[in-house]
Amino acid sequence: MTALPDALQNRRSTRRFLDQPVEKATLERILTSARRAPSGANLQPGFAYLLTGEPLSQLSSRLCDAFEQSDTRPEEYDYFPQPMPAYLKARQREVGYALYDSLGIARRDIPGRLAQHRRNFHFFDAPVGLVITIERAMGKGCYMDLGMFIQSIFLAAQVEGVDSCGIGALASYPHIIRDQLLIPDNEVVVCGMALGYGDPLAPENQFETPRAPLDEYARFLGF
Repeated sequence: MTALPDALQNRRSTRRFLDQPVEKATLERILTSARRAPSGANLQPGFAYLLTGEPLSQLSSRLCDAFEQSDTRPEEYDYFPQPMPAYLKARQREVGYALYDSLGIARRDIPGRLAQHRRNFHFFDAPVGLVITIERAMGKGCYMDLGMFIQSIFLAAQVEGVDSCGIGALASYPHIIRDQLLIPDNEVVVCGMALGYGDPLAPENQFETPRAPLDEYARFLGF
């Protein structure tokens, strides 16, 4: 197992996985630990649908078909600011270019970029895929609580030696996911997640996204 400080420091988005299953008992420990995340009034918002094997293959197939046919729907919640401020757009471009550069995909290679984006809907070939939802009636603050639950999944997985990657692209296909997994209409499809054991030799698993320096986002008063 990995110590929590190391998990925080070393966690990164893994986009290629080994063909190695994750035991159900490991997943149960991860989700049980993650549910300890704080939440206002202990509402504990959010649900996790875990898939492997044939259920995961069936969902992936339908998502890939929908992607190829541009069969999307508006996201059921606002993810990015509109318009995107220039300093945030720069961060977005920086990480996108770094990913494609690691794979040898040129910036004007549109087919290559689309092929890589399509891998989101294969959950990057991870053995386990998650779909995260939240009850539609929950307030905006509950999305903050849901974020802490999701982050706790990432960290609990890292402690268990399991790699992960969030998949925000799933939010554009709620109609496919809801139909395939029989998710009730009162739940919003928020995101997906890939879980498994990362391929240490895959180039897309080698680059590390930068973080803003402390003095850019923190203010210490009275110290």
